[in-house]
Amino acid sequence: MILFQHLVDNTVKRFRTQAANVLTITNLGFGGFAILFVLEGQLGLTVAFICLAAILDFLDGKVARKMNIESDVGKQLDSLCDMISFGVAPVLLVYHSTLQDFGMPGSMAVIIFIACGAIRLARFNVSEQSGFFIGLPITAAGCLLTLSYLFKVTAPPVMMFIILTLSLLMISHFKVKKV
Repeated sequence: MILFQHLVDNTVKRFRTQAANVLTITNLGFGGFAILFVLEGQLGLTVAFICLAAILDFLDGKVARKMNIESDVGKQLDSLCDMISFGVAPVLLVYHSTLQDFGMPGSMAVIIFIACGAIRLARFNVSEQSGFFIGLPITAAGCLLTLSYLFKVTAPPVMMFIILTLSLLMISHFKVKKV
């Protein structure tokens, strides 16, 4: 009985220490599904999966702080997953829906968004600010980009302006209070 209790206690302890990472990996899964559905042309499902990823991204940080299980690995993992769910998936959504017929300028806007998202996440991972972010978080940028799709922004020049503006905001130096 004591051995069984020890096994249960260890399992509970391991799950507790990995709870935030499980949410983060699920965020990644939803981002991956969003990309797959873009490739299939099912853009409504893409939006749904990006929204689900955003909910999990919000929760993973809350859980890590609440349970006092924040770690460097968790921070890095969160950034890698956010790159997929809020960097690649949303920009592929608007590329597929609006920019693919706009040629090289549309393609360049997509690459700039992804690159600025990567820079933003790398800068976040090496910074020690508490209580605020420097620049627009990639989660916010990706969600705003997804909203632009929902609001039927279909003019390629307008969409490129939105993408480039969000890209610059991600790498800017203004402070955003953490929620």
